[in-house]
Amino acid sequence: MVHLSVNVNKIATLRNSRGGNHPDLIYLSKLILDSGAHGITVHPREDERHIKKKDVFDLREFLTLYNQDKKKKIEYNMEGEPSLRFLDLVLEAKPDQATLVPVTPGEITSDHGFDLKKDSSELKTYIRKIQNAGIRVSIFMETDLENLKLVKETGADRVEFYTGPFAHAFDHSPEEGKSAFESFRKAAEFLQAQKIGINAGHDLDHFNLPLFSRLPGLEEVSIGHRLMSYALEVGLGASVKEYLKALS
Repeated sequence: MVHLSVNVNKIATLRNSRGGNHPDLIYLSKLILDSGAHGITVHPREDERHIKKKDVFDLREFLTLYNQDKKKKIEYNMEGEPSLRFLDLVLEAKPDQATLVPVTPGEITSDHGFDLKKDSSELKTYIRKIQNAGIRVSIFMETDLENLKLVKETGADRVEFYTGPFAHAFDHSPEEGKSAFESFRKAAEFLQAQKIGINAGHDLDHFNLPLFSRLPGLEEVSIGHRLMSYALEVGLGASVKEYLKALS
């Protein structure tokens, strides 16, 4: 079963646009989980334009209590750049998974994966320190096989595929989506042979997930923007359930 981790950045963005605590990040995270999602994802950027440092720890406390109450395992995934700032936050918050993502100052959203020919040495240091704290590490990557051949030496537990190219092709037509999917399939089969886990995220939605969920070895998808956008039409709980249905 492919797990759905819901990225709650957009809830925090809306809250921050007005100040105060409306909408309530914790209340809506509970609604998301009560609707069947398997995890919560946050990307606490340095500028705190959505998730703030306090949110990171409020969510950690909430998820600890939620797991105890429901007697189930909801995973906490934190995304961020390989930096001392993010490392300190991860080691203090102790999520279940840290997803390292290349960040360009001023970018609207993450729009590319790591180039391991350039980034591998730095990544190894951060990956080792995070894993030493008992935290699984995923790294944000595209599907170039020559680049993926270097993943094993970084020590990363998983790769999270940047799925923007697939989603944008599918938006144009399902046939173009099927064509774009082939590069992900080949990349996933390669990673499976290397015993590296597979996550995915970026612009996946209830239209393209029935196809993308067939990706060999796919363990988790992290989805925020499109799930939240659809929630404006049907409600947050219904949106989560529709995405779970698409994954199944």
